[in-house]
Amino acid sequence: MKGQEWYQADDVAEEYDDKRFSQGGELIDQREKEAVLEAITPLEDKDVLEIACGTGRFTVMLAAQGANVVGLDISAAMLQRGRQKAKQANVSENLEFLRGDAGRLPFPDDHFDTVIAMRFFHLADDPEGFLREMRRVSRDQIVFDTFNRFSSRSIYNWALPMGSRLYSKSEVSVLLAKTELKLEDVEDDFIVPYGFYRSIPNALASPIRSLDTMIGEVALTDHLASVSYWNTRVR
Repeated sequence: MKGQEWYQADDVAEEYDDKRFSQGGELIDQREKEAVLEAITPLEDKDVLEIACGTGRFTVMLAAQGANVVGLDISAAMLQRGRQKAKQANVSENLEFLRGDAGRLPFPDDHFDTVIAMRFFHLADDPEGFLREMRRVSRDQIVFDTFNRFSSRSIYNWALPMGSRLYSKSEVSVLLAKTELKLEDVEDDFIVPYGFYRSIPNALASPIRSLDTMIGEVALTDHLASVSYWNTRVR
């Protein structure tokens, strides 16, 4: 994974949520959670794996809605923050955090109903291999997001310390075909890139987000969206 050493540092885990999901970043957090819930609801008694779960943003939310959740991450510091969140939300009984490698998942075949990976696909060194591992452990559904090549994100992607990878729609379609996944739905969003929202107060970000959403509803602007949420099924 790109940026693995940076990501595992203790101080990164301490500041991760505040840097990414405070101020205008709260709008990003809300939209990402909405995308996940829309794709995988209903959740009652569903077995869910989140890969690269970080500090448990999604895992805690899913466990609170009745899913049996495993959160996997390479960072011990991130996982510890997630366990603290789970305890505070009183969902520790149906949520387990494990340290592991996304490229070699420590689970048997067909072990989960749904596998999700948010904010990770762009960091995968071997995207096809990663998707194959997700498919191997999923009985039914795989949900992930990608950052798009032909979007505003390309303007500043070169400056990111982890060298994240951008994808075109056609590239992802080829990956789905190679790994025998059927596309259920894809949603495109955020013409204004994430980095802009995180740098401004929520009061200013909200009207910009409203305009962003309105422009994004025009079909011709789909290729300008900086992120796509992919909902796929195992064939």
